[in-house]
Amino acid sequence: MIPQSFIEELKMNSDIESVISSYVQLRKRGRISTGLCPFHSEKTGSFTVYPESQSFYCFGCGAGGDVVGFIRRIENLEYVEAIKFLAQRAGMNVPEDAAEDKTALLKTKILEMNREAARFYFSELTKPSGKAALDYLLGRGLEPKTIKHFGLGYAPNDWTRLTDLLASKGFRYEDMVAAQLSRKSEKSGRYYDVFRDRVMFPIIDLRGNVIGFGGRKMSGDGPKYYNSPDTPVFKKTKNLFALNFAKKQKLERLILCEGYMDVIAMHQAGFTEAVASLGTSLTSDQCRLASSYVDEAVLAYDSDEAGQKATKRAIGLLDEVGIRTKVLTIQDAKDPDEYIKKFGGTRFKKLIEQSAGSVEYELSKIGKKYDTETPEGKIGALKDAVGLLAEMKNPLEREVWAAKLARDYGTTKEGILTQVQTKIKRRARAEGSRAISGTAQQNTFGGAVPEKLKNPASAAAEERLLGAVLRHPETLSTLSTKVSPEDFVCELYGNFYRKLLTTLSTGFEVSLTLFGEDFTLEQQGIIAKLAHLAREHQYSAEDAFEAAKTILRLKEKKTDKEIGELSGAELAAYIEKMRKAKK
Repeated sequence: MIPQSFIEELKMNSDIESVISSYVQLRKRGRISTGLCPFHSEKTGSFTVYPESQSFYCFGCGAGGDVVGFIRRIENLEYVEAIKFLAQRAGMNVPEDAAEDKTALLKTKILEMNREAARFYFSELTKPSGKAALDYLLGRGLEPKTIKHFGLGYAPNDWTRLTDLLASKGFRYEDMVAAQLSRKSEKSGRYYDVFRDRVMFPIIDLRGNVIGFGGRKMSGDGPKYYNSPDTPVFKKTKNLFALNFAKKQKLERLILCEGYMDVIAMHQAGFTEAVASLGTSLTSDQCRLASSYVDEAVLAYDSDEAGQKATKRAIGLLDEVGIRTKVLTIQDAKDPDEYIKKFGGTRFKKLIEQSAGSVEYELSKIGKKYDTETPEGKIGALKDAVGLLAEMKNPLEREVWAAKLARDYGTTKEGILTQVQTKIKRRARAEGSRAISGTAQQNTFGGAVPEKLKNPASAAAEERLLGAVLRHPETLSTLSTKVSPEDFVCELYGNFYRKLLTTLSTGFEVSLTLFGEDFTLEQQGIIAKLAHLAREHQYSAEDAFEAAKTILRLKEKKTDKEIGELSGAELAAYIEKMRKAKK
């Protein structure tokens, strides 16, 4: 446990507005600041920072909490790691007993093992056993300085070389398994290397840590490329290969590729803004990460059918986070790596400059799909084009492209726009009710407060009490004699109330910052929402006591079935009790 006195001091030295502004572009609006939420895709800022309470809340996705909670989310850290991160930023030393956190220790061990593994793989590449792997890389056109720059290596065709090395350095086998560097044989119970006879690509995060590996097989069975599964330090859907190098320069755009070799070849040719997803299709998290650095991306995927599908999907995801997209059309080569080898970097630069916008790219594909010299072909192409325009959120953009389509296909802009509006309305009717009944209800009665669905009145009273306490903490001492955490129906609210009482007894200030270790990030979002409601409704001290009475009255209230089972005398006593409680 980290002492509350240290957290209180850390809070004072970690102004939430200052911390968040290094990740989010904030705009001052009176006493608050707003911006685009870094935790979900949006174009209108719903992310709000409250300097007075040192908290944040997003009205779009419900993320909320204190400065520690923000760092946990944005940096994908555990609680103690986030404390250490902020402490380092503030120039403070974390008390030694805090270092006993098991998860934080495991992450530290994994990062140490990954660093040792990367050194081992790199050294093996220049040994006689690694000659085939080195020849492969050189044969692909990579220069020795490029190989060194990316730390490329070779996992030898041996069952236990890395495992034995790590064991000799004092690492535990269980931790090697957690790092996905070793596995345990079910038959023999022995531990063996995960990567064998593969060219190795270290995956490095934005802070320079080796968090995982990609491996290309040189021989034998197994997938051509194998990437580290998720570990406590590595989430493949949340990282981009080579972004650690790309971000070191002033970025105007990112070039998104499919594979490691494409990226490395581009960097060698001078296109150091190239990055790639990690053994998976581009994800929403990766797009949000990219949007922190650029507002334009060039998609340089393979020219085959799979590449075209990946391009279409990526366009939609990038649009959601506000990134403009262009699409690289590669001719006479299957991928950027091959193109650069055949024609050189200068030709590739021209190719990038001539890349089409995403809409132009999609319309070009539609035009090639149909024989537009025939009436039937024109109708089919226009139907597909109308569907594409209906997905556009900007009416002016729709009008411009409708005018171009009208010229290309010999029809009227007005006719096309009419069809687009019809498509938009149909889609809204089909999706609207489902979104409201599904997502909205899930957000209101989510997993963090499951009791709210069956006990809305009790939950409302508990929310009102907690909101009033956050505005008027001086009410806690009196409330503690009237209502206890056990009187709460909602477990989260009861636990939060208990923490408030504990904080009061220790003499610390009532603040969201003190509760990060006791609640999940989802629960912190709910608590942050309570703080927002308290500000919005401007609860008075009297509201807290009125809510307490309601909580106790509802606790005593019996169900219809229970009332029906009461005797005459019991029923009369119950009615009198409820009458007094109501007063």
